[in-house]
Amino acid sequence: MTARASTIDPELSVREPDALVERARAGERGALEALLQGVAPRVLAAVRGVVGREAGDAEDLAQESLVALVRALPSFRGDCAIASFACGVAVRTALRSRRKWLRRRRKDDERALLADTTPVADDPERELQRHRRLAVMRSLLRELPIEQAEAFAMRCLLGDSLPEIAAASGANLNTLRSRIRLARTALLRRIHDDATLQELFEVTDVG
Repeated sequence: MTARASTIDPELSVREPDALVERARAGERGALEALLQGVAPRVLAAVRGVVGREAGDAEDLAQESLVALVRALPSFRGDCAIASFACGVAVRTALRSRRKWLRRRRKDDERALLADTTPVADDPERELQRHRRLAVMRSLLRELPIEQAEAFAMRCLLGDSLPEIAAASGANLNTLRSRIRLARTALLRRIHDDATLQELFEVTDVG
């Protein structure tokens, strides 16, 4: 779903986000298009945070996420910024889509991910290490329960605060802390069982 040019002032989503959301929820087409246009960059960034910038289907997943956002608007209570809510929808959409994709084909070879030598920026070695860590974390997301994966992705990949995640997901802070802790424990368990990962994450004491 690509937002077309709208008669709504494009700055409205910045100046009066609550009014824009309410108009969109009421079914005003111009307001809905302006809202989608305003959150689209954050939605694409959230999808790429989950599946990787190199994923060929990131743009399609972002469009799918915008469609899901339209369907989810009636449940938006205004407890967080609409952009944060949209990111939560995007993370869930990307996670579920990737899991469906995995069910249609054999599980990815994590060693292939670690061997990825995608061109990197100013500090090639440091950037390559970061790229490989993200590959491992994204691989983990596909195995975690969806609630843990969502919380972990929003906190550790997208950098959202706990209150933002709570408002976007509807979970309370204690529940989110538990989900993130369990996801991190799963990551540490994977590192513990693999000397290559211990070196990659620079872990010297995994006992």
